Amino acid sequence: MASLSTRTRISDHGRRTRAAVTVAGTAMVALGVSVAGASASSPHSSSPPGTAMSGHITWWSSPISVGNLDLRTAWIKAFEKQYPKIKVTLEAAPTNTDTNRSTLETQISGGAGPDVFMGDVIWPAQFAAHGLAVPLSKYLPKSYFAGFAPGLVAGATYKGQVYGAPLFEDQGFLYYRKDLLRKDHLKVPTTWAQLASEAKTIVKKGQTKEGYVFQGADYEGATCNFMEYFADAGGSVLNSKGTGLAPSFKAAATKALGQEVAFIKSGVSPKAESTYQEANAMNDFQNGTAAFMRNWDYGYSTANSTGSKVIGKVGVAPLPSFKGGAGYSNIGGWNMYINPHSKNIAADLTFIKWLTGKQGQLIESTGHFSEIPTLSAVRNMAKVKNGNAVLKIVPKTKLVPRPAQTPKYASVSQAIYQNVSAALAGTKSVSAAVSSMASGISSALGGNSL
Repeated sequence: MASLSTRTRISDHGRRTRAAVTVAGTAMVALGVSVAGASASSPHSSSPPGTAMSGHITWWSSPISVGNLDLRTAWIKAFEKQYPKIKVTLEAAPTNTDTNRSTLETQISGGAGPDVFMGDVIWPAQFAAHGLAVPLSKYLPKSYFAGFAPGLVAGATYKGQVYGAPLFEDQGFLYYRKDLLRKDHLKVPTTWAQLASEAKTIVKKGQTKEGYVFQGADYEGATCNFMEYFADAGGSVLNSKGTGLAPSFKAAATKALGQEVAFIKSGVSPKAESTYQEANAMNDFQNGTAAFMRNWDYGYSTANSTGSKVIGKVGVAPLPSFKGGAGYSNIGGWNMYINPHSKNIAADLTFIKWLTGKQGQLIESTGHFSEIPTLSAVRNMAKVKNGNAVLKIVPKTKLVPRPAQTPKYASVSQAIYQNVSAALAGTKSVSAAVSSMASGISSALGGNSL
């Protein structure tokens, strides 16, 4: 998911019913993500080294906060109460996902790093291919993975082994000022053109300074945003084998990026969009200076938390589309991984199983927090669904993953977000940015551009 600043992120959060998750699985196949062997693990899992009920764990995690409350510390407090002989030391990771990933890669490849780490859902192929994460399915039975919502384990799988334990899910949503739409007799937009028109109306009346804010900075979040327009335009990044660009790439990329740039040129979005990450968009929206916002599922709870100027005034809906109706939401979220250099994998697994179990999942999805739980049993609980307006929207969304089935994903994404940000900044035309994007992706994959 993108940056985890202000709570996230990536980023991704989101939720979905079985039907909506089926869409996600279908989208993965369409983008060349193999779901075969998603729950692969031997019938009799190996015994992990270490002691399961005692020891010390260092946990690397970016901030996950709502106001002054930090989900990480809430988790640790509850876990240590249940397992008093296991001590968890929290190590603060960078909020920028790209910096986070590169730092971990350097540490682990050098034989160091934390015992367990929270990482993006797009990391399995990259980390597995370079021996930077333990295959969890070597130690955990199929029954453990069977409890997660469909599609999540598939995304954490590489060459038949599961490397990440799904911790929470993200997806993109449209947040809007329901009080202003009501006042101006406007409907919740279902097309990008309608969103632009309504945003202009609200700004022209002086009700907000900005119309629509999203994430367009030179970082992973820009890839997440781009993928939503791109999928809506009918595009696939990689071919079915994941070895090169899909034939539909350039046409869809041109339409997608053209829409993002149009928001800025028309004054609907701020000129500084090329520098916006989640926190920038969130700050504008909760301060009442933006009418519409694209952000992850934490946006609703944050906009209604202490200090926000729009408490009780926020609506949430699926992102719009070009033709009308629900558009696409990028699949984000975070998994738990184990460092191959950990000396007590047994205790690491105890911690991970607790975080991804019923107690840990209820803490993240109820009360002050609003993460989307990954366990099917928890996400379907009435107190979870009724406690957050976002959960009620999930069944209406269509999901699209990023092209992370290749170990070269970091370079693929970089080719996307650098050119998206350049186009938004006006330093490249849409056509030049798309050509550069295609060339960069092809080069990363070891092939030639279209």
